[in-house]
Amino acid sequence: MKDAMEIPTELAQLADSLAAGLVRVSSVFEGALSSEYPPVRRLCTHVERYRGKMLRPSLVLLCGAAAHPRASESSIETVCTGMHDVLGAVVEMVHMATLVHDDVLDEADVRRRGATVNRLHGNEAAVMLGDYLIASSFKLCASLDDPRFTRAVGRASAVLCEGELLQLHHREDYSLDEPTYFEILDRKTASLISCACEVGAVASGASAADVEACIRYGRNLGLAFQIQDDILDLTGREETVGKSVGKDIEKGKATLPLIHHLARADETLRATTLLALADAPRDPARAATVVESLKSTDSLSYSRGVARDLVGAARAAISTLKPSPAAAMLTAMADAVISRDH
Repeated sequence: MKDAMEIPTELAQLADSLAAGLVRVSSVFEGALSSEYPPVRRLCTHVERYRGKMLRPSLVLLCGAAAHPRASESSIETVCTGMHDVLGAVVEMVHMATLVHDDVLDEADVRRRGATVNRLHGNEAAVMLGDYLIASSFKLCASLDDPRFTRAVGRASAVLCEGELLQLHHREDYSLDEPTYFEILDRKTASLISCACEVGAVASGASAADVEACIRYGRNLGLAFQIQDDILDLTGREETVGKSVGKDIEKGKATLPLIHHLARADETLRATTLLALADAPRDPARAATVVESLKSTDSLSYSRGVARDLVGAARAAISTLKPSPAAAMLTAMADAVISRDH
């Protein structure tokens, strides 16, 4: 997230330390995906381009530092060990697997401003690569020989899949309500982000209260992050966002702006929006009609407000941690989630 936020001067040293930690995580990631077979190596090399902000590994390292019993006098270098590097690589592998599978589900052509695996090599290779990433993540996690981490990552991965399946079940369901939408988000996005915060804190020997604070922070951060993602899918441009946009409408996914709009629109406007949604998969230009309609009910503004409230909840969750540069960086990262444009 370093490129997505203004780093306060007093946190510049920590930002450099975090960057160095992410280099170590990347090294572990690449080593765990080594294969003797050239076709597999080529696919793994391609998917490494999917690593962008590395939000989840960053959270492993920062929560590891912020929740450490000596947080106020410690830094990433003195607190985060090889265990944190491995856990950062593990959660990033799981995340990469979801991106590869998501691109298949969404028939997306662009990811990180480059062609997706499914576009270049077909759905079969993409599905198997996603499975390979998941399997490799658990193999790597098991190398830590601590069942707490395998259980946490396994739980988050299963919950994540539940969220994706729930979202698939509700495709083209424009009666979807906000509680169900948040149930989907809580599972498909927030579960892995809160897991990253949890394992980072646990690996540092944090107290139960501080581990729980990090979990709450991650959950609220994950919800806000996904709402912003959903807004960008409606309003962003591919060259800025760095991936295919407009996929939610095309695939019949009801996200928060649309749910709010359909609940607030009068009968005529609702009918017009539903007709545009029905036409959008065949006529992408109709998606612009839907986005324009959202303005009449202030649904984009409403959604941004919900995301801001969730960021506030994330900040409040870690207010109980000892003051430290790492805790301050976590606060800055929360603010950056809703100001990003990619």
